[in-house]
Amino acid sequence: MNRRPEHLTAREEQILRCIRRWIEERGEGPSVRQLADDIGLSSTASVAYHLGNLEERGALVRDGRGWRTCRLVR
Repeated sequence: MNRRPEHLTAREEQILRCIRRWIEERGEGPSVRQLADDIGLSSTASVAYHLGNLEERGALVRDGRGWRTCRLVR
């Protein structure tokens, strides 16, 4: 697994904060649509793109196929 990068984009940081808050409040990660609505994007494809980048960089890990099963890497 790659190490978490020292620098993430502002949007990636925003997505990580949103995921962290959802997990703390609800016990599971948000769906891609919920993430898009929460951070103000209309395109779920752009959210999925950022999530894929975060996963490749090692900032989060999915336990299953969907993004709701993601865990944040500390």
